[in-house]
Amino acid sequence: MPKDASDKPQRGVRHWISAHRKGLVIAAGSVAAVIGGGIVLLAVLDWNQLRGPISRFASARLDREVAILGDLDVRPFSFTPSATVGRLQIGQPAWAGKGQMAEIERLQLQIEALPLLRGQLVFRRLEVTRPNLALLRDAKGRANWSLHPDAPPKPLRLPPIQDFRVEDGRMSFNDAGRRLSLQAAIDAAERRGAANPRFVMSGKGAINGAPFTLALTGGPLVNVRAGRPYPFDADVRAGATRILAKGQIARPFDLGRFQAQVTASGPDLADLYDLTGVAFPNSPPYRLSGQLSREQRLWRVTGVGGRVGDSDMAGGLSVNTAGERPFLTADLRSKRLDFDDLAAVFGGAPARGGGETASPTQQAVGRQLAAQRRLLPDAKLDVSRIRAMDADVKYAAASISSPRLPVRGGSVHIKLKNGVLDADPLRLDLNQGALAGQATLDARRGTPVTSIDLRLSRARLEQLIPIRSGGTAPITGSLLGRVKLTGAGASVREAAAHADGQALFVVPGGEIRAAFAELMGVNVTKGLGLLLAKDQSKTDLRCAVAHFQAKDGVLTANRIILDTTPVLSTGEGRIDLRDETMNLRMTGHAKEARLIRLTAPVTIEGPIVKPRLGVEASGAMAQGGVAAALGALVAPLAAVLPFVDLGLAEDASCGALIAHAGRQGAPVAKPRT
Repeated sequence: MPKDASDKPQRGVRHWISAHRKGLVIAAGSVAAVIGGGIVLLAVLDWNQLRGPISRFASARLDREVAILGDLDVRPFSFTPSATVGRLQIGQPAWAGKGQMAEIERLQLQIEALPLLRGQLVFRRLEVTRPNLALLRDAKGRANWSLHPDAPPKPLRLPPIQDFRVEDGRMSFNDAGRRLSLQAAIDAAERRGAANPRFVMSGKGAINGAPFTLALTGGPLVNVRAGRPYPFDADVRAGATRILAKGQIARPFDLGRFQAQVTASGPDLADLYDLTGVAFPNSPPYRLSGQLSREQRLWRVTGVGGRVGDSDMAGGLSVNTAGERPFLTADLRSKRLDFDDLAAVFGGAPARGGGETASPTQQAVGRQLAAQRRLLPDAKLDVSRIRAMDADVKYAAASISSPRLPVRGGSVHIKLKNGVLDADPLRLDLNQGALAGQATLDARRGTPVTSIDLRLSRARLEQLIPIRSGGTAPITGSLLGRVKLTGAGASVREAAAHADGQALFVVPGGEIRAAFAELMGVNVTKGLGLLLAKDQSKTDLRCAVAHFQAKDGVLTANRIILDTTPVLSTGEGRIDLRDETMNLRMTGHAKEARLIRLTAPVTIEGPIVKPRLGVEASGAMAQGGVAAALGALVAPLAAVLPFVDLGLAEDASCGALIAHAGRQGAPVAKPRT
């Protein structure tokens, strides 16, 4: 290509620039003048003139009234732009009614400019003077600090703040759903180099009408860094319940993630519901520690250790709040369980006496039950708590201590869903034999319904009813049984008073002291003579069957039969769970003709916890002496709760009797041959 041809475009451009040089200079100068003028304007602008437009813009974005009533000063031209706002007011959202959500006398902020280019907001400094916050959450779960109140609540998460100062702050918080109110003071007026600078928040309030206090302290808020964990200490007290926490927030001001060493103590685990929203069972006084961590909606407590009553406790648990209801998962265990600690779970009290751990309330319950001669507690179940959460809990006790029952271990798997609690399987291992089955609590309706189906297998009668006469057990033998009952009621006592179902016990074979066999209403004279002579000879207990039909809390004896070598005794009567009394009568039938004998039915009557054994009045013998002689035979039938697989009743001597009882209406299984 000719050189002249290639130079023509360049000469054209130069010619155009030369011809329009003056215009370009004017245009460039105009742009520079506009920018410079804007800079100068912003530098000298009275920002108070923009308070109205800025307030209206903020009101539209926040969907609530925002007003700047004091001076507004902005310093935009810096790598750390800053602003000062005087008398800032932020109103309540429309659904929350009138008033202010926040009133701040003075707000100073300074941000990092360079992170903004990466879409990050980082505060170099944030100073808040005399803030007054009125935070609330209504019964529908809407929070006034959320821009999306109908969405599921999220943990508070603030952008990184290097220098955060709060002076003379006040905060009120009201949660209608949990009936919680809090009035708190906040102060963090620190300065670099100050001695022991701390963030401090203290307050008091009420949960469900019960007062509590809160004390929260943290490390200095000056020079906070996003990658440096922020330490804190918390002390929450509600009555005698106390929670202590010492931990750190992994990313400062992101409260959705933190961990802490927590210690909780108090008279009853159930009291933690008010503070945590988790429905724990009733318990004796406790002190438990563990490592608490939070990952957004998931809370975990690992390394749980401590004591509940006189029992040790270990394991871990988690609570997931992401669903419709909190979901509790737990795997807990005890090396040694004090059996009477379980009484508190059902609203009762641990055993009375020295060395037992019980709260003042539980001690009062124990005294009341003793004065009333009652076994079943009347504490009402709060069904709203059962409905408020779901759960999957496993618990196992390696050993169980009980002075009255021969238990050596146990376990239970509890599942709670949609207001229905299932304990299945439920198992107690005895020194010999086991008690196993399931229990259900249906709390979906106004009055909860409790159902139990428990089986006792291969147990020993002399261990469950530890009677001693002359140092030996007067009655021995294996014991099988089953109890299947359903009752409606808000307490254990009320449910028992409305129980329907049946109970069946079988002793397929054993031995009985001859004196007691004779005393079973057949030959009182001979039996009393053997007893007073301390005769320890025994006779066969061929079989015993006791079947009760339950209706509206009354267990009526459908068939009671006790077959020994010299005597066949039959019984009748009832056990009334409504007032916890019993009235049973045993009548003996001699298998041999007796030349001289005094017959009198034996009675068992009175409170279940302490029944009286006696003989029906007879003109031939004073009843008092006989009753005293027979007293050693008594044991609270309340100690025998379970029921067993009757297929295990294989004793040949018992087979005919079981079959006979079945023909009389008792639902017993035919022994295998």
